[in-house]
Amino acid sequence: MRIAITGGTGTLGGHTAAELRARGHEVRVLSRRAPEYPVDLETGDGLAAALEGCDVVVDASNDSSKRAGRVLVDGSRRLLAAEETAGVGHHVCVSIVGCDRVPMAYFRVKTEQERVVENGPVPWSIVRATQFHEYVAATLTAAGRRGVLPVPRARLQTVAATEAARAVADVAEGPARRGRVAVAGPEIADARDLARTWRSATGRRAPLLPLPLPGRLGRALRAGVLTAERPDVRGTVPFAAWLTATR
Repeated sequence: MRIAITGGTGTLGGHTAAELRARGHEVRVLSRRAPEYPVDLETGDGLAAALEGCDVVVDASNDSSKRAGRVLVDGSRRLLAAEETAGVGHHVCVSIVGCDRVPMAYFRVKTEQERVVENGPVPWSIVRATQFHEYVAATLTAAGRRGVLPVPRARLQTVAATEAARAVADVAEGPARRGRVAVAGPEIADARDLARTWRSATGRRAPLLPLPLPGRLGRALRAGVLTAERPDVRGTVPFAAWLTATR
């Protein structure tokens, strides 16, 4: 198949592109900085040419800035309209496990993006993933440079991006489900335990600083809304093993 991946230069998008190419598909990588298929979801520039002749679109675009709504929600509307015109038969939206249960602006944007996809003109599937090992490691690395690790109490179920990408590729190869597929890591752990694991694996001495999260957000994260006890796809590589392998 000919498959376009918006956000194809990002962590998940890049792994998904590699996975689909390895399976023999023709992959078009779409992003604002893509050399061959530059597109802008905020304006719609480049979408018509990039989607011509495509069978499937995987939307792995992301934006956590103040522009998130314009990129992910309004951008999804533009993307779906362009897909309808191009005759795309399957739209795969990458989202987040529990996004509809976290009272934060970014997660509300992701929830609204899902609604746009559900009500859009193109047959769809939504792949919800838990946080990636890569994201947690990068966050702790950035904090460690400042000499301290501020970590809230939160139950997480991190997964390797390569394993999430395989699940996204599986969905992209199949028919539109008009439903959700949950992808999660092999184990549920407190964020502070993940920080201790990272510190042990990297040899960093930065002390953990408990970060209180009051109100609804703190209760939601402590309750584990970002986890899935019975995911449709469960990863096999724990955070500690991933850290060892990547180092």
